[in-house]
Amino acid sequence: MPEITSLASTGPTPEADIVAALGNRLVVLVGMMGAGKSTIGRRLSVRLGLPFIDADTEIEAAAGMSVPEIFETHGEPYFRDGEARVIARLLESGPAVLAPGGGALMREETRHRIADKAVSIWLKADVDVIMRRVRRRADRPLLRTADPEATVTRLITEREPLYQAANLTIASRDVPHDKIVDECVDALHAYLCGGAPGVAGAAG
Repeated sequence: MPEITSLASTGPTPEADIVAALGNRLVVLVGMMGAGKSTIGRRLSVRLGLPFIDADTEIEAAAGMSVPEIFETHGEPYFRDGEARVIARLLESGPAVLAPGGGALMREETRHRIADKAVSIWLKADVDVIMRRVRRRADRPLLRTADPEATVTRLITEREPLYQAANLTIASRDVPHDKIVDECVDALHAYLCGGAPGVAGAAG
């Protein structure tokens, strides 16, 4: 009965199950700068066969200038206003993988929209992991301070209570990117297709 065997072997994949269960919702990766939202988001979008959207890139396109230039020219409150508008628009764009900036969840309206229109994954990274990653980048306006590590620590303290409301939590640490993506897929499948929210990659 080779035909039956063949049919059984071409059943739905976990990725296809996830996309079907999402409907018009997005997968939104939240977390601090350097947590890997863009890197993991791009790879996750390929796995799911969905578009990847970087919110900062969309903000820059809308403003006609880079994020550091927006901060320098107009200040952070102006940037946050534009960020909230852009994310609201992106959340109406149908299924996709979205990576917003680390501070996007500071706006209550944005948190409510993400809860309503998306399944959120917190990529949780420790201070030392974040600092190793962001030291290689010169485009972080919030880290142009005398003590960047103290700034990161303060931002984590302010933001983690908001990140904790995400549907799922994945530990972002120094392992191959595909391992983190695998954990995201497993967690999404369990959450959307027959399980409860979980924490993947936790130490111990």
